Amino acid sequence: MSQAPPVIPGLSAVVERYDGFILDLWGCLHDGVKPYPGSLDALRRLRAAGKRTLAVSNGPRRAASVASTTRQIGIDPALLDGVLSAGEVAWQAIVDRRDPWHARLGRQALHIGADRDRGMFEGNGLKRTRDVATADFILLTGPMDDEWELPQHEDLLRAALARRLPMVCANPDLDVVKGDVRLICAGAIAARYAMLGGDVVQHGKPERAIYERALRELGVTDPRRVLACGDSFHTDVSGAHRAGIDVAFIPGGIHADEVGYRPGEIPDVAAVAALMAQYSVTPTWILPELKW
Repeated sequence: MSQAPPVIPGLSAVVERYDGFILDLWGCLHDGVKPYPGSLDALRRLRAAGKRTLAVSNGPRRAASVASTTRQIGIDPALLDGVLSAGEVAWQAIVDRRDPWHARLGRQALHIGADRDRGMFEGNGLKRTRDVATADFILLTGPMDDEWELPQHEDLLRAALARRLPMVCANPDLDVVKGDVRLICAGAIAARYAMLGGDVVQHGKPERAIYERALRELGVTDPRRVLACGDSFHTDVSGAHRAGIDVAFIPGGIHADEVGYRPGEIPDVAAVAALMAQYSVTPTWILPELKW
């Protein structure tokens, strides 16, 4: 796994190989503040080529809420055939309770996350609490405040662990880059809770279930005719690979510093190869940025 995959200049180089495209949002289409140069043009050209596109985000909110935020950033969801989020998958799992793990959850959920994620408690019979003592389980959507780091959550996690509260994590991302600032995400908090001995189930990338749902929503039955594009080895590259889907790694997002990426330049392929060795997965392509 020492040799990096081919670098392609844009989606037009491989578009005929695929019928559908699974596109990450944050780190792929936008940086949390504004769209990346070329991303809107790429969406328009994919539509003109008759290709199906689905934005698949690890955002810990309902899909409609993620679509609304995407519009505010400057990407019209109408350019896509749909939006799917980790929050949507988690919300549905809590409603359905089809497996024994989810079936045993109560209705009083300790919310670890920002108030903007309150929509995760609507329409599913849950009661939201900030009190560990009254909770049946934890619904984790992110840090309690965007500026909080892991140590500021430690006392809360240990109090929840003392009550053996199971945790539903609605965003497996470890961190995110917003503009020029790196922030922790729910996945980092979930990893710490699991390390302490907590019982955690995660929804979203890299879990296989979200890719199975993505294929259904795309309407493409053959995963070999789908290309996923994303910036995270931990979620996008690993998840697509496990689902049997080709993946284009975009180095300008979460791993930009590690691979020495600069806009308009080819990333250090040796650094990409090091990531491949670290995560034991090889992307199909390297796509410096999402563009046509």
